[in-house]
Amino acid sequence: MTEAPKIITPIPGPKAKEIIEESKKYLVTTTRDFPLVIEKMENDLIIDVDGNVFIDFAAGIAVANAGHRNPKVVEALKEQLEKYIHSAPHDFFDTLQYKVAKKLTEITPGDFPKKVFFGNSGTEANEAAIKIAKRATNRHMLIAFIGSFHGRTHGSLSLTASKPVHRKGFLTLPGVEHVPYPNPYRCPFNMDPEECGLFFARYIEDYLFNHYVPPEEVAAIFFEPLAGEGGYIVPPKSFIKELHRIARDYDILLVDDEVQAGFCRTGKWFTIEYFGVEPDIITTAKAIADGVPLGATIINAKYDFPESGCHSSTYGGNGLALAAALANIEYIEKNNLCERARKLGEKVIKTMRDFMNESKIVGDVRGLGLMIGVEIVKDKEKKTYAPEIRNKIAEKVLEKGLVMLPAGKSALRIAPPLTIEEEHLEKGLEILMETIKEVERTL
Repeated sequence: MTEAPKIITPIPGPKAKEIIEESKKYLVTTTRDFPLVIEKMENDLIIDVDGNVFIDFAAGIAVANAGHRNPKVVEALKEQLEKYIHSAPHDFFDTLQYKVAKKLTEITPGDFPKKVFFGNSGTEANEAAIKIAKRATNRHMLIAFIGSFHGRTHGSLSLTASKPVHRKGFLTLPGVEHVPYPNPYRCPFNMDPEECGLFFARYIEDYLFNHYVPPEEVAAIFFEPLAGEGGYIVPPKSFIKELHRIARDYDILLVDDEVQAGFCRTGKWFTIEYFGVEPDIITTAKAIADGVPLGATIINAKYDFPESGCHSSTYGGNGLALAAALANIEYIEKNNLCERARKLGEKVIKTMRDFMNESKIVGDVRGLGLMIGVEIVKDKEKKTYAPEIRNKIAEKVLEKGLVMLPAGKSALRIAPPLTIEEEHLEKGLEILMETIKEVERTL
């Protein structure tokens, strides 16, 4: 096992600094806020251009569930390269398409016939879901949630409501309404979590439908079963169950966005399984092919497009991506990564909650499996948001050899590869807790 972490230069090091400066000249501004220049990745480790070794608590934004450069996935890619790379999969048939589609219909919840559309990303999976829902229902309106993230292309951006910067300067689709998403840690009106969940689900009926949104014009409700970019928030069960009831009562399609929460990230193949409901459409991407670009929209077969040409994609279902996906899914199954994520996640949550009781600035620890949010606050009693303190912690753990990403306004996410070495997981938690204590002392 590689020694980790191993920091031999300041972060960023001399080579990294040079590359960062050159990159800024040629790359469009996106979200590159961390001074990390990657040279190599291996399972749960990242090695930068200066030879520094980091423990990875980000997994490429919950992408490398089976570990970076998983040997089985790499082997499948090499084998596929000897056959073909691109087959124009939406114009022709090939064996990989139906094999991966069949596998997806088997592992996704729902006791009904299903079909699959392949794209290249999570935002494309949600774009497909928007079009499928509108065409199947002949309705034009959509409902999503405040704090949600469904992508940044035009249609999915209209659903996204996690940060103003995502939408600033862009006109979005008409007919999209947003509803508050229940956060048990910050629920208003002094409600307990289950009451809070019911209140926010019923907000759709009691406020939208009763005042200005005709339910017969709503095609779909898009939701995340565990809010990702919004802060790694686990909603109450009552919320998801009531959403399902409302969707059924008004013949509205329920679209479950599992782009970040799928493929055993939370301890089950798909997070919706914790809530005991069957969505009409599931969108997924990120961890589906362990880092090779692929997205999938899995639908109740009765909502399939009525004719050819309604929707398509040149690269969706690319040969390399599907070969990687098949190998990835088989690896996850064979190595029971769902159970591993559950067990390791329970240990992490216990460790961090014990630490929370001692900490002045850790307000909440929440999550399922290895999708865990650590909420940083200025005042635990008032639950005051503390994005500056959170960002400072993220910077300092990076300097010590731990890669973490923020989520929401004030949280850090713990989302390592599900194959992380337990020793590395424990060491990463030590670095995190040690750094939080150091930052506390400066406040």
